[in-house]
Amino acid sequence: MEWTKAIQEAVNYVESHITEDITMHDVASHVNISPFYFHKGFCLLCGYSVTEYIRNRRLSLAGEELITTSVTITELALKYGYDSPDSFTRAFSRFHGYSPLSVWKNKTMIKAFAPLKLTISLKGGYPMDYRITKKEAFTVLAASTESSYENAAQTVPAFWQEHYASGRGKYVCGMFGINIDPQMGNDKFEYLIADIYNPAMDIPEGFTVRTIPAFTWAVFPCKGPLPQSLQGVNTKIFSEWLPALQDYEFAAGYCTEMYDVPDKYPKGTSDENYYTEIWVPVKKKSN
Repeated sequence: MEWTKAIQEAVNYVESHITEDITMHDVASHVNISPFYFHKGFCLLCGYSVTEYIRNRRLSLAGEELITTSVTITELALKYGYDSPDSFTRAFSRFHGYSPLSVWKNKTMIKAFAPLKLTISLKGGYPMDYRITKKEAFTVLAASTESSYENAAQTVPAFWQEHYASGRGKYVCGMFGINIDPQMGNDKFEYLIADIYNPAMDIPEGFTVRTIPAFTWAVFPCKGPLPQSLQGVNTKIFSEWLPALQDYEFAAGYCTEMYDVPDKYPKGTSDENYYTEIWVPVKKKSN
């Protein structure tokens, strides 16, 4: 399925099952895209995660029902997947700014959160630089953690901060940041802060060795301060490159960011010329 059509179909699926116990994994499976790439693409294109979208839509619909029907707060809590009226009240109050009881009694103004309608605007006229290259398998020495897709935006930056704060940067400087989910069907993935492994050296305590398989990679250069440069190119990959892609598709659940040595730049990773790359494994589409 074409990428943009898949995202819209995912939104339609959520709307059709909004009161059911659905997860990001369920939605990704419905459109036959791995959670590995679906979560990232949905967040970049839509501005929030699938879980956030589902939660906001449920609370918006609950608010509408509260002011237009005679449904009780307890009934709404159960209908929209909350364990108790108390947990529903807390979530409702955070979203709308008023408690369900206040809205019911005073018909207070509530917030609306409309269903997504995905549109792609054509912005042709400038190229998106990338190259397709084959790379042999390579082995890395890495600090490893496991993260859920839903919490990755918080857990991965925190993992980098903890890595350097703990002094482990003297063993692994962080040439690579690597996401690994080989089956592309899990709710969690392994994340590595990694350098090329030197087999002549002992493996420090708390570190691991991983071999990244040989792939054909789409390599996207990024120039500019972190994290803005990487975020900008990632957004273009999912909003411009993928929708226009005809010959290739994602090949596996390995996504690599390669970082140049910060000391080469006057302002380090904040330098306007700082260089990074995003590597995405691809394969020829089958006819």
